[in-house]
Amino acid sequence: MKLTLAGGCFWCLDAIYRQVRGVKNVVSGYTGGDTPTPSYDQVSMGTTGHAEAVQITFDESIVPADVILDLFFLIHDPTTLNRQGNDVGTQYRSAMFYIDDKQKKLFEAAKERAKNQWDDPVVTTLSALGMFYPAENYHQDYFNQNPGNGYCSVVIAPKIVKARKAYKKWFQLED
Repeated sequence: MKLTLAGGCFWCLDAIYRQVRGVKNVVSGYTGGDTPTPSYDQVSMGTTGHAEAVQITFDESIVPADVILDLFFLIHDPTTLNRQGNDVGTQYRSAMFYIDDKQKKLFEAAKERAKNQWDDPVVTTLSALGMFYPAENYHQDYFNQNPGNGYCSVVIAPKIVKARKAYKKWFQLED
């Protein structure tokens, strides 16, 4: 199965989902806007309508879709409109992009479950998936490729710790 999710900077989602058992592939990219083949620079200006997103391909016989989605609602704040921490703009919105009615219902159920975990209203949007544009190569597997980067150690690493603690049985063993 393949899910397309946006929850702030795609580096965070990418780093966490790459460690989940059963995840076969994670691609960082852009979706939800009108600009064809956008670049990172264009998306970061907030004028393309695109969100930074990831496409997660996983084996449902190993990890259920509900785990992927519940993890999504744990590792970002779905109650802040167009922002995650210091990242502000529509490109950092909380969004789920479905391919069919079955996925839409799956997303609706996950969003409903998430409401029980947050004090403020969940503002995550659900939209039909249009074109998904893979981000530039240097954005793929960013956390593992840039271990000394300050954003990785200050923002991403604590999210990984939180996710591993809450969903321990679904994470791969560390080497």
